Amino acid sequence: MLTATQKEVKVWPGNAYPLGATFDGNGTNFSVFSEVAERVELCLFDDDGINETKVNLQEVTGYCWHCYLPEVKSGQRYGYRVYGPWDPANGHRCNPAKLLIDPYAKCIEGQVKWDRALFPYKDIDALSGLDEGNSAPFIPKAVVITPFFDWSTSHKPNIPLNEMVIYETHVKGFSIKNTDIPEEYRGTYLGISHPSSIRYFEKLGVTSIELMPVHHFVHNDNLLRKGLRNYWGYNSIGYFAPHSEYCYSEEIGEQVSEFKQMIKNLHEAGFEVILDVVYNHTAEGNHLGPMLSFKGFDNKAYYHLVKDKNEYYMDYSGTGNSLNLRHPNVLQLVMDSLRYWTIEMQVDGFRFDLAATLARELHSVEKLSSFFDVLHQDPILNQVKLIAEPWDVGEGGYQIGKFPPKWSEWNGKYRDSMRDYWRGELGFLGELARRFSGSSELYSSTGRRPFASINFITAHDGFSLTDLVSYNGKHNKDNLDDNKDGTDDNKSWNCGAEGPTEDENIVKLRDKQRRNFMTTLMLSQGIPMLLGGDELGRTKNGNNNTYCQDNDISWYDWEIIDETFLDYVSNLVKFRREHPVFRRRNWFKGTLAEMEDIGWHRPDGKEMEEKDWGLETKFLAVFLSGHLGYADSMGEPIIDNDFYVVFNASENKIDFVLNCPFENAEWEKIFDTSEEKMLEGQVFARNQTITINEHSMMVFEHVQTKE
Repeated sequence: MLTATQKEVKVWPGNAYPLGATFDGNGTNFSVFSEVAERVELCLFDDDGINETKVNLQEVTGYCWHCYLPEVKSGQRYGYRVYGPWDPANGHRCNPAKLLIDPYAKCIEGQVKWDRALFPYKDIDALSGLDEGNSAPFIPKAVVITPFFDWSTSHKPNIPLNEMVIYETHVKGFSIKNTDIPEEYRGTYLGISHPSSIRYFEKLGVTSIELMPVHHFVHNDNLLRKGLRNYWGYNSIGYFAPHSEYCYSEEIGEQVSEFKQMIKNLHEAGFEVILDVVYNHTAEGNHLGPMLSFKGFDNKAYYHLVKDKNEYYMDYSGTGNSLNLRHPNVLQLVMDSLRYWTIEMQVDGFRFDLAATLARELHSVEKLSSFFDVLHQDPILNQVKLIAEPWDVGEGGYQIGKFPPKWSEWNGKYRDSMRDYWRGELGFLGELARRFSGSSELYSSTGRRPFASINFITAHDGFSLTDLVSYNGKHNKDNLDDNKDGTDDNKSWNCGAEGPTEDENIVKLRDKQRRNFMTTLMLSQGIPMLLGGDELGRTKNGNNNTYCQDNDISWYDWEIIDETFLDYVSNLVKFRREHPVFRRRNWFKGTLAEMEDIGWHRPDGKEMEEKDWGLETKFLAVFLSGHLGYADSMGEPIIDNDFYVVFNASENKIDFVLNCPFENAEWEKIFDTSEEKMLEGQVFARNQTITINEHSMMVFEHVQTKE
């Protein structure tokens, strides 16, 4: 490793591409983009991160400043200083006093040490003069890494979209309190891929692990001053670097190899890994925010700026800034990052946070922006799983159902409709039917299939499932913002109590509502997404915005597990996997009122008519044909059993007639959410009158036909 005492540094011209620091086994090529720079210094640091050797980059190709240093090996710490215009009014913020993190850094060591020198202005609260304090002692250093890793026993599972069951979780929170995992691995990449974790995922039956942000992120200064931390990680500063705090080893650069080992372990066990990625904004905040990387290299290129007021940033994400993907080099950054995680890190797909921001060419959201065009044409990325959070906080930002082919979307309408129905709201039968059958009106017109819909009831952003049925409003005081943060959209569940209770009737109702939600989710057409910990009965004490709670509020408590509910959920997932009728590849045929392979029924067993959908009732039954109308990979027709599913969100028991197209058919009751477990042996005849309990759901399977 080069040290700062070596003043004479061998410098070769190197190449403009690839960008970043690329170690080839002998030396390292460095390349960084800045169109506005007048001079760029590569700064090499010794082991203490303080002593600095500067290399003036002489070669510039296509606005990429580059060199090759034959003496620099993996483990070398580095950063950049950029000389150029300081003119915030015109969007330029170059300041060589500020050490900058390489936008293409593949490894970043440690966290920001908040100091006045990190900020652009002399006065932190005003657009004052240039601050010339040296930020190098306070900013994390990029690290040169070795790219070599043995993937020989690993391959991507390539799970068909319609067979996916997504498990959304957090690297640290999942395993930090799991005593079945060695202490040094808890809360790390190796913790989530430890054999005990893998056994758990296998028991649960999920297929795809969706990790909350693992791009290197920053803990906000304002949170640290309150004794809080940016637990969720939606504050990226390194789009190529695995977050360093999830690494158990103290050796520099090991987070890269540990991340790869996590992927390898999960792949060998048959699990996919989806990354939650945050390309809509960075950790540098608004005009008063710190100068950590992008601002100092080329502020006007990297960010959307306010027209005619270039000292300010357009904020479509609610975090202070928005990346400017209309600039070709910024678009290249995002595409290079995605390819890096796909090829070098072997991940299987991406969930894009506030994805509507990525589509903003100017101010409006355009479905076919440059980002989507390039992604669609990329021979690597058009084969991975692409999931959008189809909204942002800007004008016109709610874009559900409007993403291009090959994309799946978080279906916010599914979440809202299912919550409203099971809450007992009137007028939601049509919404229940549309969402349960795959939301075809949202996705079919763009050539997409039912798996375009990512169905969910809860996600990291909001209540856990247990809290959803236990609280009528948010309880976010631990966030130290006077309970003003987070949305307060839970409305009343008529549960009779707020939070924990010993009232047996209330507890039973809450447990039944959890089973209703989970059963509906797992049997709906589309891809179900389970919020990690919901199956355990995890509570966050009514906090629906735990972004800053890196503590017991957010962490899974493996000593307090609702084993009964965990078994129920595991059986549900297994049941879905065994029956393709609940994970169809194609849409149901016909209209909502007249479908060939699905039928909607009233309590009297008759099929729903147009006028019935507007009735103030909370009952709906559905017949699902097991003849799916398509073949498997060998060309054999896929035929499942027929099913009859009954919903009752009312406060009263309801008698209904079990109707189906077959004479003398017999039906076995498999699920009744009034019960804690799967059922067997209860057989009913066609046209038999059955009673369903209040706030309940039933599932019947066609078991035989008498001759």
